[in-house]
Amino acid sequence: MYTCFHHPDEAVISPQDPVLHIGSSLTATCTLGPELGLHASTLYWTLNGISVSSSTYSVLSPDTLSITLHNLNGSQQQSGDNLVCHGADGHVLAGSCLYVGRPPEKPVNLTCWSHNTKDLSCKWSPGGLGETHIQTKYTLKYKLRWYGREKECEVYNTGKQRYSCYIPRNLALFTPYEIWVEAGNQLGSATSDITMLDILDVVTTDPPANVQVSRVGDLEDQLTVRWASPPELKDILFQAKYQIRYRLEDSSEWKVVDDVGNQTSCRLAGLQPGTVYFVQVRCNPVGIYGSRKPGIWSDWSHPAAASTPSSERLQSGSCDPKPGEQNSTLRRELKQFFGWVRKHVSGCSGMSIKLYDQWRVWLQKSHKTRNQ
Repeated sequence: MYTCFHHPDEAVISPQDPVLHIGSSLTATCTLGPELGLHASTLYWTLNGISVSSSTYSVLSPDTLSITLHNLNGSQQQSGDNLVCHGADGHVLAGSCLYVGRPPEKPVNLTCWSHNTKDLSCKWSPGGLGETHIQTKYTLKYKLRWYGREKECEVYNTGKQRYSCYIPRNLALFTPYEIWVEAGNQLGSATSDITMLDILDVVTTDPPANVQVSRVGDLEDQLTVRWASPPELKDILFQAKYQIRYRLEDSSEWKVVDDVGNQTSCRLAGLQPGTVYFVQVRCNPVGIYGSRKPGIWSDWSHPAAASTPSSERLQSGSCDPKPGEQNSTLRRELKQFFGWVRKHVSGCSGMSIKLYDQWRVWLQKSHKTRNQ
């Protein structure tokens, strides 16, 4: 990538640093200083370091060579493309920056979120075709809806997150804000639609901490998940609802449990015996200061893992006598019922888990009775 520059006045290129729309044509001239003792016919042009065909040249006078460029593409670099006039030996005589692009269109998809009500982050997308090919400045502005002066966000991100800005402090609660983005470059300007928001309606937190997964005794199809609430819940006096997702060790497909509510533990059922599961939890603040609006989901927690007991290990450790034909029929029926329960019990439904546990107790009692 070349840096646009201007050479000392051995020669002059005109126009200097033009700003043009994509698809435009440009005719530029390189005029030699009399002290150089060169003839225009010996010169040549480059654009971003690549020689331009001499068929686009015209010798206007012994000291002036022109070039005509048609249907210009967008600039390869936002700092401008280099149009350079050279002597026959390659010596740089003069340079000019070409800015070829399009005016910005109205920015879109403006969204904002607050981390624990203490700050505000916003992001947006360029409107229309997006990239303008020339340097475009985006400015996030905000003000209280009914009073207060207009303010400008100052902490802008770069790189992949360049269309975003961060307001770290001095935000008001219980009062809505008007927020918008202004875009401008050398070819024009545009302003996004105004977004109205209350900080309390766009709150998110850190993910739940200390996520732990453990077995439920010797139940080979269940695991218990426990976690700690984000400390921000206590700081700003709101409740939260949680979501769990889990997957098999050798699978990339997650299964989501939505009905966790505001509890900080949950039992997963209907799992495969002798299998490692990865589990994550995330949080959504609700009911902030009495508000009924949900907040924004946090990121998922770091994954925790545990394995369900192996059904083969349990069977090998059983002290049951060899079943007779009648016991064999009974055990087969119970096995079918067990399969039905494992298939249908899922999520964190307390009623389903209670029914399953009751059946396990009954099964254990019937085994004990038969042994006696």
